[in-house]
Amino acid sequence: MTRLSLIAAALLALAGTALAQRQVQTLDTGWRFHKSDPGAAMNPAFDDSGWRAVRVPHDWSQDEPFRADLGSGNGYAAGGIAWYRRSFTVDPAQRGRIARVTFDGVYERAQVWVNGQYVGGRPFGYSSFQVELTPYLKTDGSPNVLAVRVDHSRQMDSRYFSGSGIYREARLSFTDPLHIAPWGSFVATPTVSAASAEVKAQAELINAAPAARQFTLKAEVIAPDGRVVATRETPARLAAGERRTLTQALAVSKPQRWSLDTPALYTLRQTVQVQGQVVDQTDTPFGIRSFQFHPDTGFTLNGQALKLKGVCLHHDAGSLGAAVPVSVLQRRLQQLKDIGVNAIRTSHNPPAPELLDLADRMGLLVQAEAFDEFTPTKNKWIEGWNVGVPGRQGYGEVFAEWGVRDVEDMVRRDRNHPSIIMWSVGNEVDYPNDPFSHPVLGAKYRPAAPPASDLVRWGKPLVDAVRRLDPTRPVTAAMASVEMSDAVGFGALFDVAGYNYQEARYAADHAKFPKRVIYGSENRHDYRAWAIVRDTPYISAQFLWTGFDYLGEAGRWPLRAADFGLFDLAGFMKPRGAFRASLWSGKPVVYLAAATASATLVASQSGQGTPLLDQQKRAKVAEHWNWPAGESIVVSAYANTPEVQLWLNGRLVGTQKAAEAVEGILSWTLPFEAGTLKAVGLKDGQPVAEFTLQTAGSPARIELQRVAGGSDGVEQVAFFVVDAQGQRVPDAAQRLRFDGSGVEILGIGNGNLADVDDPKDAEHAAFEGRGLAVLRRTAPKQPALLRVSAPGLSAAELKF
Repeated sequence: MTRLSLIAAALLALAGTALAQRQVQTLDTGWRFHKSDPGAAMNPAFDDSGWRAVRVPHDWSQDEPFRADLGSGNGYAAGGIAWYRRSFTVDPAQRGRIARVTFDGVYERAQVWVNGQYVGGRPFGYSSFQVELTPYLKTDGSPNVLAVRVDHSRQMDSRYFSGSGIYREARLSFTDPLHIAPWGSFVATPTVSAASAEVKAQAELINAAPAARQFTLKAEVIAPDGRVVATRETPARLAAGERRTLTQALAVSKPQRWSLDTPALYTLRQTVQVQGQVVDQTDTPFGIRSFQFHPDTGFTLNGQALKLKGVCLHHDAGSLGAAVPVSVLQRRLQQLKDIGVNAIRTSHNPPAPELLDLADRMGLLVQAEAFDEFTPTKNKWIEGWNVGVPGRQGYGEVFAEWGVRDVEDMVRRDRNHPSIIMWSVGNEVDYPNDPFSHPVLGAKYRPAAPPASDLVRWGKPLVDAVRRLDPTRPVTAAMASVEMSDAVGFGALFDVAGYNYQEARYAADHAKFPKRVIYGSENRHDYRAWAIVRDTPYISAQFLWTGFDYLGEAGRWPLRAADFGLFDLAGFMKPRGAFRASLWSGKPVVYLAAATASATLVASQSGQGTPLLDQQKRAKVAEHWNWPAGESIVVSAYANTPEVQLWLNGRLVGTQKAAEAVEGILSWTLPFEAGTLKAVGLKDGQPVAEFTLQTAGSPARIELQRVAGGSDGVEQVAFFVVDAQGQRVPDAAQRLRFDGSGVEILGIGNGNLADVDDPKDAEHAAFEGRGLAVLRRTAPKQPALLRVSAPGLSAAELKF
């Protein structure tokens, strides 16, 4: 054979091997979308030429006008019914292989067809799911048509913003008939020490071929530096149509343990070989770490005691709705980590897989949550939070049929993430009288309501399913009424017990249930709620409500969002975010905010507690130094330094020690004087941190700041209205014009809860002198330009 023939033969062999292995392609482009319900849209010959071209992920709730007649729970955003269609061709070499489409999230009631044949769907809008296309796929090079019907006509079905459409990633995969099942890999580390780690690798294998197959399953553990550090091979045989799980044990010497500061990731590579040829292969990132919850000593990670400084996160990102690029998720998680957050609760549904990937890589712990309700459904507010007559649509209508399946798929999809330390099967499913009730509620008991004993009826199968699929992590629930839950045995179902806003029960319940692990699964932002965690060894965690402001669960129109976050909708840190940094950050922190003394007095007399935080119904403090001349102002300093000096226009106003703080806050009252207000944090008499507020003048120009740019082609640009000296003008609200080249607008937001402008419109108002534009490059490798202008202001340009 000639040298050329040998090369050709080798290339053909390589091509055949590559084709035999698993192949995955993203389905992000090529979709056509229409907001209506044509009855024949699943048929391949249907004419969709007049439909709009869209890119997936796509949230149509952000494409339509917000309206006061839509539900406040969902942020006054549109629902409805819509269709997506996409054509694709398949290489004839794929004939005989198994084809599937995976959807990471479709809200909601998705139904999927290929070439006019119904292949499956999923009612729950937060569940990832697969459909098999194999029997109906054309492999002769002619077009295949994938059609997806999305039914969100029951728009008032959620207590918080859900979004609408194929709002997460979609992928097409091809595998050999003998392959590892979707989400069929499971890796655990039963024993871990500095010297060694046991790695337990499982693979659920499917033989969809018409004949038995003999094969070898090879497991390799690949270290973070790329070295193979453990290998195991197991021969096996599967009969035609058989499905079986194989387990292999491996050992790693001197492992790099996954932790918050060093989140080292290994890879489990599982390879299926038939007569030496690779027919399937998967790579599963995992972490080698150990953790434990103890009823007396709290939580440990790798043997080290750790307090969980957590926040709850809903899945939207302000102006982007539910279709959130990974780089936006990454920036948000980094902002939280920068102020000392080390744990995330995915409220109240399975999150995007990318969030968990980021948590693994960034060193964040996760409480992964499944549901916000069992059945019957909870109240869904329509006219405003706790206003008027609620609706009762929601997931509870299909929970009895789908609940166990959905929690199983959540666990199977996510159980390899080292960031996840517990599974939550529900949030406040025991909320008194919404819908369950019990005589223990006393005068509030509603005999006609569903009995609280149904919590066990619905909850136990979920807990059993989680433990069957993942015995390595504890199961929990975020309970709203521990008293009612304990009365019916619901609280006893769980390995760790989540208490929502029930800090007052910690001591008594610890004495009553000495083997119960208690933690704060949802908590307010006040100092006392944290102090009890910090000072109580058996309380391991606090999860603040919330990390970011979020769409939905809104007040009366035009309020579209909830104001509970450490950061606002646009990602700007709020004063309470700085307060949290002063409690949680390991770096020196000092920060200033202010409010009028009259507003502070009113808040204090209202009995709302600490008056200096920007909590709901409390005095709103602000990060600026623009007040009426001579007005008496309360200045708040949030700091973790031993001493803080306050300076006004170069004069020392005073020095206070940390011990003088009232509920974590130092304060001074002084008459407003324009100029420069500065706080200096001191340690051992030396400055270690400082923060300055400067009186702003009249709006003069626009400034742009690129705050993040990702490999996904998404650019995040903050915009500011500033005075002649470059100081942000805190009450500036000009309408700005966004133009440019090489970019498209994904969303423009400003943090205003009452902003009802189209987030994709080229004109948008500033709020408090700022906002955030999220853009996507239309040609990733080409230069791009953003220009922002407004009448009476000097325009700004940014090239990237």
